[in-house]
Amino acid sequence: MKTYISLWPAHAAELPFPRNLAILGSTGSIGVSALSVVARHPDLFRVVALAGGRNARRLAEQATALRPGVLAVLDAATAAELKALLPVGYHPEILVGPTAFETVAALPGADLVLSAIVGAAGFLPTLAAARAGKRIALANKESLVLGGRLIRAACRASGAVILPVDSEHNAIFQALAGHDGAHDDTGNDTELAKLLLTASGGPFHGRDAAFLAAVTPAQALSHPNWSMGPKISVDSATLMNKGLEVIEACHLFGLPVAQVEVLVHPQSIVHSLVEYVDGSQLAHLGLPDMRIPIAHCLCYPKRVSLGMPRLNLASAASLTFEAPDETLFPCLGLAKAAYGASHSHPVALNAANEVAVDLFLQGRIGFLDIPRLIEAALARHTALPENCGAAELLAADAATRRETLASVSNETTRPAQPTREE
Repeated sequence: MKTYISLWPAHAAELPFPRNLAILGSTGSIGVSALSVVARHPDLFRVVALAGGRNARRLAEQATALRPGVLAVLDAATAAELKALLPVGYHPEILVGPTAFETVAALPGADLVLSAIVGAAGFLPTLAAARAGKRIALANKESLVLGGRLIRAACRASGAVILPVDSEHNAIFQALAGHDGAHDDTGNDTELAKLLLTASGGPFHGRDAAFLAAVTPAQALSHPNWSMGPKISVDSATLMNKGLEVIEACHLFGLPVAQVEVLVHPQSIVHSLVEYVDGSQLAHLGLPDMRIPIAHCLCYPKRVSLGMPRLNLASAASLTFEAPDETLFPCLGLAKAAYGASHSHPVALNAANEVAVDLFLQGRIGFLDIPRLIEAALARHTALPENCGAAELLAADAATRRETLASVSNETTRPAQPTREE
């Protein structure tokens, strides 16, 4: 396997305990779950920095409990609110603005960085951590979707290590443990046949087009298995989350998109599989709880108890698998096409998706308009030069957002979406 980013035990085991941990996105669902792992094993970590968005109250609660020396928020108003909420006698440095997250990511006192900011906003902080040679527990798939080429280069130059937090990629990472197969002259693994990413299918698995046309935001946010934030929940419902994960897998594990397959597995017990050329498949199984992959990355290569119920296969009933319906859920196919088109088409894909999801959650567009807007954005996008930098990628991201918003504003006002509660 031509491993671009994730490095293996001999290298990763060098990071001693306790580990100095900085968390980007500490107030979100991944950050909260990570801090529950930290609370269960306080001897393994020193939390040196926490970065949140605008949830000053939750960040203040976290900071009060852990007393990191550095905090970061997005704007001055949140910083002022945060400062007022902190206890007397505790005076951390409070950094403000988007660049504050990059500062935290590269903080000299942190050797382990959890990148858990949602969306494209996580790209520059993840890149900063890679350039600084950090071990990065990556929960922000958009970092690689936007700039996988740049992050791979930064990791090679600095010695940074990325361990994947997404349950699917973490499952693949675990299923590949100990594998060091034969390689051809170009460095490609000659024993690895393909990766199989599993998808729950989201809340609309098995529904028809008529149902999807009338879907409400509340329905899209009701995931059957996982507890996630709003943006990722909608991405799961459209299967865009899986499309982004296909792109992420290609960057992490060095395979072409043709060797990354998606299977719908509604029970969310098998988190992903690896298939070898002899036809054997290795799977990773577990309960659908993000604390498992988070703890695996934060503690790697050590495994720790999480105080959770254990998977009981005897009571799990059946485990089923099927091919995804890319006609009803075209976002998966759009993501694969974007990755195949150029290194910058995924930038347009992700930008249009983030705008479309936000518009859907506001009730301004329908569920089926999400892939329509993404397809239009991809058709407008002109591939950037292969040697472009982060600034050019982010300029393309911003342009796609403006164009997608403008295209909706120029359309005839849509009729109100029907409400359906089930």
